[in-house]
Amino acid sequence: MMKVLHFFKTYFPDSYGGIEKVIYTIAQGKSEPDIETSVLALTRLNDLSPIQYTDHTVYRARENLNLASTGISFSVLRKFKALAEKVDIIHYHYPWPMMDVVHFLSGVNKPTVLTYHSDIVKQQMLLKFYSPLRDRFLANVDRIVATSPNYLASSEVLMRYMDKVDVIPIGLDKTTYPKPDRQLINQWLQQFGNKFFLFVGVLRYYKGLHILIQAAKNAVYPVVIAGAGPVEIALKKQVEQLGLENIHFLGHVSEEDKVALLMLCYAVVFPSHLRSEAFGISLLEGAMYGKPMISSEIGTGTTFINIDGDTGLVIPPSDATALAQAMTWLWSHPDEAAAMGHRAEQRYQDLFTADRMVQAYAHLYRDLAY
Repeated sequence: MMKVLHFFKTYFPDSYGGIEKVIYTIAQGKSEPDIETSVLALTRLNDLSPIQYTDHTVYRARENLNLASTGISFSVLRKFKALAEKVDIIHYHYPWPMMDVVHFLSGVNKPTVLTYHSDIVKQQMLLKFYSPLRDRFLANVDRIVATSPNYLASSEVLMRYMDKVDVIPIGLDKTTYPKPDRQLINQWLQQFGNKFFLFVGVLRYYKGLHILIQAAKNAVYPVVIAGAGPVEIALKKQVEQLGLENIHFLGHVSEEDKVALLMLCYAVVFPSHLRSEAFGISLLEGAMYGKPMISSEIGTGTTFINIDGDTGLVIPPSDATALAQAMTWLWSHPDEAAAMGHRAEQRYQDLFTADRMVQAYAHLYRDLAY
C-alpha cells in the first residue's frame, strides 16, 4: 500500500473550489485502491479533529492569519512533519507560499510531486519578493505537473523546468454528480425553458462576466448566471444601468440545481479573460454534459477543453463584440451547436475522466517511489 499526503491551503468542508475538487477526485480514486491518501489543509474552525471521507482522511491546522490570499498557520509545520514521516509521497498543490516555507523548514526527505495549478497573476508586487523562494522550491521538488499542454506552453515559470514537467489534465467523475429528479428539472424548465446560455462559477474579477453582460445588451436570448462571489453587486449594478431583462442571477445553487441547469441549457458560456483562469472546471462540466461552449483564448486550459469550431467557439479575450457574435451564431445554428456538444462530450470521455487522471498520477507516484 502506497501512502500519499496532499498539502494545500484549503480543502473540504471549509472550501469547495476547483483545486479542492481536484484533490478530492485524486484522493477518492476508485481505479487505484492500493493508494492510501491523506490531506493536510488549514481551517478557521475551532474543531481540528480529523475528517474521514470514504477513501481518505483530512487533517487540519489552524489558520492564524491570511495575507494576500495566503493562509498562514503557526502549527502547520509540526503537523506536516508528523504526517510526512508516515507517507511515501508528498503531493503539493501550487500556488501557496506558506507551503514553500513549510517544505524547507520541515527538512522533508520524501519524493515530491507538485501540481502547478496557476501562475501568480494578481499579486505582482508581492511576487517580486516571493519569486526567489518560489524558484528555489520549484527547483527542489522532484516532479511538476501542468494541467494542460496549453498552460505549460504559455507559462514562463513552467518553461524553466521542462525537464521534469508532466502534463496530466484535470479529470471529473460524472458518477459522483447528483441526478436531479423530474420535479426539479421541471421547475427550472418552467422558469427558463430549454434554450438559454449558462454560466456557472464563483463571480470573480477574472471571469469576464462584465464582458458577457455587455455582449448580451441587444440580445434576445436569456443568459443565466449561477454562482455568487466578490463582484456580484457590481455585475447586478451593470445590468440595472443597462436596463437588461435577459440576464438572470441565481446566486449560489446546489449541486442538484447545477446539474439540472447543465442538462437543460443550450450552451455554456465561459468568458474568463485573464490567466487567473488556469483550467476551467465549470467549462469541463459543460463538456461532460454534452454542451457546446464559448470561451476566450487566454493561453490556459480553457482552450484545451474547448476546441474552436469543433466543441464550441473560441474568441479573443475582453471582446464583447466577438462574444455577442459567437453567441448569436450558436443560437442561430442549433444543428451545428448540437454536433459541437456531442463532440465536447466525446472529448471529455477521451481526455478528461477521473480514471485517466487518477491512473496518470498513480503511475507518477510509482515512478518516484520505486
